[in-house]
Amino acid sequence: MAHLLLIDDDSALTSMLATYLQREGFTVTVANDGTTGLKLALSHGFDLVVLDVMMPGMDGVTVLKKLRQVSDRPVLMLTARGDDIDKVIGLELGADDYVAKPCLPRELVARIRAILRRMQLQQQPDLRLLEGPLLLTPASRSAMFEGIALDLTGAEFSLLWLLVSQAGRIVTKADLSQQGLGKTLTQYDRSIDVHISNIRQKLGKRSDGQHWIQAVRGKGYQWLRHL
Repeated sequence: MAHLLLIDDDSALTSMLATYLQREGFTVTVANDGTTGLKLALSHGFDLVVLDVMMPGMDGVTVLKKLRQVSDRPVLMLTARGDDIDKVIGLELGADDYVAKPCLPRELVARIRAILRRMQLQQQPDLRLLEGPLLLTPASRSAMFEGIALDLTGAEFSLLWLLVSQAGRIVTKADLSQQGLGKTLTQYDRSIDVHISNIRQKLGKRSDGQHWIQAVRGKGYQWLRHL
């Protein structure tokens, strides 16, 4: 039974969502402000954090930033519908996914289960993927590049695994979104591009000056095989 931490200052909403999530089989702890939520997130072994962006005092972006300094625990952001800036900021700081408010509880549950399912699939013992200087180990969600550990979020690891497992082939953004993030790609969804940009920064460039992950206009992305 997964234990979720729900951080949102809207007490009526958190009460409704907590009740729904508990009916779906989750254990839920609620915090109605960012400061309390951060303390709980840092001191307990929650399986996933659901975090609202707009809160008085310490907002969700600040909570996420502080949490990511010490933990790669999965985080799903709740953001105002159409507020692209907050979505992008959240993803750049390491959020695994986001849901626009107001949202249907069943959509939230589907997104949570998709993240948790990806985490479970990546925990198969003894499974590893080696491609040139990059070694990926799903069980620990760890990545070593040229012998140095990469600090990747869960979403970044999932996308990198998909690309490297099909090295040299184009993986469409739709497939990356569905298989890597567990959601259908929508017309104005920039989450894949933001995650890929973050991964590129962490990898640096190849000796020939190209990025390890190449964008193929109108199609998707591909991992370039080792030189």
